[in-house]
Amino acid sequence: MSPHSTQHVYLQHDFTNKCRDDGEGTPNGRVDIRRNLKAVQQTHVSKVGDYVERDEEIATIETDKARRHARIDVSVNSPEAGTIKEFLAKEEDTVTVGQDLVRLEAGESGGGEEKQATQEPKEPAPGDQKKSSDPQEEGKPSKDEQKPPPQEEKKAAPPPQKEDKAPPPPPKEDKTPAPPSPRSKEEKKSEQPRPQGSPFGAGSRGENRVKMNRMRLRIAERLKQSQNTAASLTTFNEVDMSNIMEFRKLYKDDVLKKTGVKLGFMSAFARASILALKEIPAANASIEGPGGGDTIVYRDYVDISVAVATPKGLVTPVVRNAESLDMIGIEKTIAELGKKARDNKLTIEDMAGGTFTISNGGIFGSLMGTPIINLPQTGVLGLHAIKDRPVAINGEVEIRPMMFLALTYDHRLLDGREAVTFLVKVKEFIEDPRRMLIA
Repeated sequence: MSPHSTQHVYLQHDFTNKCRDDGEGTPNGRVDIRRNLKAVQQTHVSKVGDYVERDEEIATIETDKARRHARIDVSVNSPEAGTIKEFLAKEEDTVTVGQDLVRLEAGESGGGEEKQATQEPKEPAPGDQKKSSDPQEEGKPSKDEQKPPPQEEKKAAPPPQKEDKAPPPPPKEDKTPAPPSPRSKEEKKSEQPRPQGSPFGAGSRGENRVKMNRMRLRIAERLKQSQNTAASLTTFNEVDMSNIMEFRKLYKDDVLKKTGVKLGFMSAFARASILALKEIPAANASIEGPGGGDTIVYRDYVDISVAVATPKGLVTPVVRNAESLDMIGIEKTIAELGKKARDNKLTIEDMAGGTFTISNGGIFGSLMGTPIINLPQTGVLGLHAIKDRPVAINGEVEIRPMMFLALTYDHRLLDGREAVTFLVKVKEFIEDPRRMLIA
């Protein structure tokens, strides 16, 4: 490859979703992502003229696999070190697999750019002489300037010098600075346009309209789809967290020392939900078919979708085959997926599927809420903040750490009795964690 060869960076996905066959995949149950990929050029992390290192992020692509309701951002990385010459797709453009996105001039920034900077002024030198005569023809009579004696010619000499001070090439070079050091990756990301609210001020009544980004539009579309499709109903209960908190206090240090996993409450609720789903299989099923659905799909496995809030929106990575994991295994997987979500490194495989969702609004201080079903799932368990409240225990009033639980379910598939039974089962497992060991 020559020092300044030009490359086109294109969208490519060579990975395959190794989920169960849902009717979209090949006979062996492997789903080819390329056939189901819709992508949107979301943001340009770098700018034209920026020097990028090999594998440095250039842009982000928002993907959407509508069948599984998965949305993630995929990084477009530079295949070689070089300078960005042109973006072939604008922000918010819809792009396809194999489409050229960026024109990149490969080569080191220091030597290559400096050579170009020294060569370009030499090439337009003849053209500059021609251009220097053009303004004279436009603004001053050139014939009269040639007739005056030498003294007047000396007076006419300064204008060409002023024009020579600002030839066209130097501004072009200023637009494409060679050194990569002035702008780090963090600085590039911080320069991206962000939605701005209307700042409050004395006597201020201004309004600022910001177009919704693709992720927010997609979230809005799916939430409305869930509302219009499912017969959503929410049932509530409250759970005494005393025993599970004591359980965690006793074993968290040993678990951390032996496995490196920080034991939390999410794994306990996931395990309790899995055991409850075994007793209420309809809560782990889904409706499929035309006209709103005419077929119930029961599953002998449990894939738990865990809601994770990121700066760009809510994502739901999936803990696969959660029924085969213990609490430590579940906690470890949730921690790994959460980190990938916050680092914007989730893959389509991490997002696809899911048979039941758990959403923890309590980390934000929510006391009670009604979560929305993540179609085509049938139920979502909402966790909330733990608060000390007075409760009656054996005829006595005691202060206990209590949490409200909410189960939103699709009433088309799940009856009220089954929904309430499911939530009571979760409550029983959490209030007596030993039951989960023998269930």
